[in-house]
Amino acid sequence: MDLKITPAKTLSGATRVPGDKSISHRAVMLGALAHGDTCIENFLPSEDCLATVRCLNALGVKFTAAAKDKLYVHGQGLTGLTEPFEVLDAGNSGTTMRLLAGILAGQPFFSILTGDASLCRRPMGRVVKPLTQMGAKIWGRQDGNYPPLSIRGGKLKGIHYTLPVASAQVKSAILLAGLFAAGKTSAAEPVPTRDHTERMLKFFKADISLANNTVQVEGGRPLAAKKIYVPGDISAAAFFLVAGAIVPKADITLTKVGINPTRTGIIEVLKKMGADITIFNQQELNNEPFADLRVKAASLKGVSIGGKLVPRLIDEIPILAVAAACAQGDTIIRDAAELKVKESNRLATVAEELRKFGVETTELADGLIVRGGGRDALQGAECFSHKDHRIAMAMAVAGLAAQGQTLIKDTECIATSFPDFEQVLNTLRTPS
Repeated sequence: MDLKITPAKTLSGATRVPGDKSISHRAVMLGALAHGDTCIENFLPSEDCLATVRCLNALGVKFTAAAKDKLYVHGQGLTGLTEPFEVLDAGNSGTTMRLLAGILAGQPFFSILTGDASLCRRPMGRVVKPLTQMGAKIWGRQDGNYPPLSIRGGKLKGIHYTLPVASAQVKSAILLAGLFAAGKTSAAEPVPTRDHTERMLKFFKADISLANNTVQVEGGRPLAAKKIYVPGDISAAAFFLVAGAIVPKADITLTKVGINPTRTGIIEVLKKMGADITIFNQQELNNEPFADLRVKAASLKGVSIGGKLVPRLIDEIPILAVAAACAQGDTIIRDAAELKVKESNRLATVAEELRKFGVETTELADGLIVRGGGRDALQGAECFSHKDHRIAMAMAVAGLAAQGQTLIKDTECIATSFPDFEQVLNTLRTPS
């Protein structure tokens, strides 16, 4: 499937972005491990999150869909999962594979986790190592570094593990395994990463504590079923925050977007670039803050991005590169080598695709240099998604500001995180 984008004269109106993908995954997993029924409102029914649902269903967890975005999870408790008859397929979802590996490490049975061709090229050794130290037996390609993963779990012991790289998925896998381990399990991060797992574990009444970038969980404590509201995904909102900043005379409001402080790096950087963003109607439910965001067109300038800020916007760097292309001056992005092992090598693919728009882009060992030429510098182009949803959507936003038509090829991947992306975009293009 291809996506055609014509230049936007302006964008206006209010809209909602889909429920947060990270929170939707975790709500389904913890709901499955809790006693009783967990109701998830504003659940994201994307391909990634539905992969998690299918895997848990194969492990004996029942689900009831009350609406497109309302899901009941009939929890089995910590000891209620059953050995699957089939290989568990995580599709394209690294979150599904890494976090579910943590849960399966604590189960007294055998299971196999696999995924699509893209996922099977993504590194899993960073999860396998701590789970093996806890007592799980895990086999995979290239000494357990790549899927498929065969897991024989059970009889885990708590450990203290210092993460060599900042990764919320690795941290979460360790904490989920810690629910089944004897004693305390702790994970220390080099820099803070998104903390949705910690917040949700606390909400589900796990015995969890945090101090000095180290989070600790006590094993064996039962989880209590809860009602979860999933705020809008700030990673999805990022595409429209940038679109609102770079399209002339744009004025967009995004309602009920998650503003977890471990995820708001995108807002901070855009404001530093000169974006006109207002945060209002702030609220909090199930330990997660959210608010309405209003963005209006503005002239942007290049900035430098690196250090502790990067884990707080790692998924947003492709769309930030588009903002940088429309800014005046150079934007330098460093400390982002993690992007090389996402759905695609996002440093290489962003650089490759932006060059097609006429943007001078240099790939660094751990980042990018984007030489911005202002809002009118982009020329319409024919792009390729590289089967990466964030690349596809970032190039679509670039097309809004480009001169002439843009065609993005192979955009089925957008459904992994934002199935209604084109529909929402067209709604904002329609005069109110």
